Amino acid sequence: MSITFEPTALFQGKLDEAPLGPPLAEVLGDEIPTRITIPFTSDDSRILSGVWEADPGLSRWEFLERGESIYVLEGRMVVTEDGGEPITVEAGTAAIFPIGWKGTWEIQERIRKFFVIF
Repeated sequence: MSITFEPTALFQGKLDEAPLGPPLAEVLGDEIPTRITIPFTSDDSRILSGVWEADPGLSRWEFLERGESIYVLEGRMVVTEDGGEPITVEAGTAAIFPIGWKGTWEIQERIRKFFVIF
């Protein structure tokens, strides 16, 4: 079965709102509000896909048991892997955070991304 949709259309309905936090992220400063919708979850719940939005802020991420692929629809953030150089990820770009990736995300302007967690 396939599911087809426009990622931006997912924001026309009610989104789940919550502050950013565990299990993958730790906020490093003021609270970061987020909004999310997940239209696809695999039968075993190992794969999730949807659209996520967050306000500016700094957070630490550790992908210890799962990874994530993203495509940024709007906004900009700088991601810095531990021991690595900062990389800007912005609207129209994609990134992969493989299992084992650790580092920080500095959201500089409200970000909206399509994601697949695996």
